[in-house]
Amino acid sequence: MIDPQRYPRLSRIEVPADLRQFPEEELPAIADELRAYLIEQVALVGGHFGAGLGVIELTVALHWLYETPVDRLVWDVGHQTYPHKILTGRRDSIHTVKQKDGVAPFPKREESQYDTFGVGHSSTSISAALGMAIALQQMGDERKVVAVIGDGAMTAGMAFEALNHAGGMGVEPGSVEPDLLVILNDNQMSISENVGGLTQMLGRLTGSRTLNAIREGGKRLLGDKNKPAAKFVKRWEEHWKGMFVPSTLFEEMGFHYTGPIDGHDLPALLAAMKTLKTLKGPQLLHIITTKGKGYELAEGDQIGYHAVGPFDPSTGLVSKPGAKKPTYTDVFGEWLCDMAAAEPKLLGITPAMREGSGLVRFSKEYPQRYFDVAIAEQHAVTLAAGMACEGAKPVVAIYSTFLQRGYDQLVHDVAIQNLDVLFALDRGGVVGPDGATHAGNLDLSYLRCVPNMVVMAPSDENECRQMLSTGYHFHGPAAVRYPRGTGPGVAVQPTLDTLPIGKAELRRQGSRVALLAFGAIVPAAEKVAEELGLTVVNMRFVKPLDRALVLELARSHDGFVTLEDNVVAGGAGSGVAELLAAEGITLPILHLGLPDEYQHHASREQLLAEAGLDVAGIRGAVLHRWPQLAQPAAPRTAAI
Repeated sequence: MIDPQRYPRLSRIEVPADLRQFPEEELPAIADELRAYLIEQVALVGGHFGAGLGVIELTVALHWLYETPVDRLVWDVGHQTYPHKILTGRRDSIHTVKQKDGVAPFPKREESQYDTFGVGHSSTSISAALGMAIALQQMGDERKVVAVIGDGAMTAGMAFEALNHAGGMGVEPGSVEPDLLVILNDNQMSISENVGGLTQMLGRLTGSRTLNAIREGGKRLLGDKNKPAAKFVKRWEEHWKGMFVPSTLFEEMGFHYTGPIDGHDLPALLAAMKTLKTLKGPQLLHIITTKGKGYELAEGDQIGYHAVGPFDPSTGLVSKPGAKKPTYTDVFGEWLCDMAAAEPKLLGITPAMREGSGLVRFSKEYPQRYFDVAIAEQHAVTLAAGMACEGAKPVVAIYSTFLQRGYDQLVHDVAIQNLDVLFALDRGGVVGPDGATHAGNLDLSYLRCVPNMVVMAPSDENECRQMLSTGYHFHGPAAVRYPRGTGPGVAVQPTLDTLPIGKAELRRQGSRVALLAFGAIVPAAEKVAEELGLTVVNMRFVKPLDRALVLELARSHDGFVTLEDNVVAGGAGSGVAELLAAEGITLPILHLGLPDEYQHHASREQLLAEAGLDVAGIRGAVLHRWPQLAQPAAPRTAAI
């Protein structure tokens, strides 16, 4: 529970209605308490950190000025929303964030009425808020709608598609402009820089009641905005602003631009927002904030403090001594640099995930061959296609769940043209604490159905490196899909060896039932096979399958179990069943994989156990189908 001695104001705020009972002059003190409480709570358990510290004042201002949840507040890139959660009924449970049965790491409609739109991927807030504004307008409902976008989210094309739509409404006769406020939280990791006192002064001017009263009065005086006089005045205003502030783009798209405003100057922020709340039509407020504001270490290392584990607030993050097992991300990063040294045609692409995808070293050693396209997954994929057209070999390093946003480009721009692009898919399968929006549970299904694709899933760290080399040297589209975190601890060889395309590995020759395991589930399958005397195969390739080995095992076994860290529907196991059906082979098959539902946030181990993909779950499922296996035959081992 919150300590009322340390947090005398925040302890009295359960929901935003309580916040609105405080006078405006106390809001800066509330913001200070909220910032201190956020630092304290995230230090206890870890979580997203820097982005939330940067929006403390904005969050307080929004919930004090607007009648949330009646007024609709839509957040982007949900790691900004810990302060929002604290002020909206989750103050005393925020320490459970990202834990099983705890507070969700991102806005989640099922969790709170204040979370108006589910968020995980970025750049969705303007589209969603515009949809809400249109629907409310159609019903004659005058509640306010605000979208907060930032932390790089404005770099995605979807954000500009929404701006273009919103700003273009009301142009045609009879159409109506939406009443929508977009707040661009520019934290220096977004689209522009704070250019000093002049822009702050202009921000105060463009946000002032006087200037906006003149502007609105002029609108009424000039009448129809499509008349020549009104168009002339509008054009003059846009170009006047464009001489001094980065407003022209937004004004040209049909938004009234206000800013830049210091997002940590609460009185100035409130003054501007009070004015904008009274205005009609699409408005854009540009605020400048500092990621990690109020915690010096986070301000100085914004990337390192983006998301953290538990730490001591007095000392900050401290590296734990001792050797660490390399993660799959580390394996990819090392391989990329090694392959780049051997292959001058290699180019590396990431959609704003240099650190998360393991490209830091590559970006430093090969800056001319490194391309961060910002949060623009669709562009990343088609960019790679264009590179491949001219003989380069692009490697697209992307999270499994983020590739979903570039799926059309994967199909149309890469696969149909059979272009030579390698996709390194991090965070495949169960991811864990970040919840459903970040879980790569669908990738084997959505990749397997694409013609021309080669799809691989490594069982260990060294095999991951070998598969990356295999995919690189394969001429055509290929994907290597690997999980978050560490593997079983297999030593990674420094060579750039490849694997034969479509060949599985017989890990254990047993009898009666064969376990056909794909990717990260292989070690658990091996333990079960050893206990029960079964055959186990490291399938390696989801597409193409090892047809010869599957058919051979079908003739010598009483049944198959397919295991994958992917949804069962349309996954790797479905490919095995389809192969047997095509050959006219009838064989009992047990498909073990992830459930046909969105998994909540918990640790990877907890979610695998819930899905029955740990050793106990696999053993139980196999014995339930074939109880006679409780007394296994004496095993014999072989290797191929």
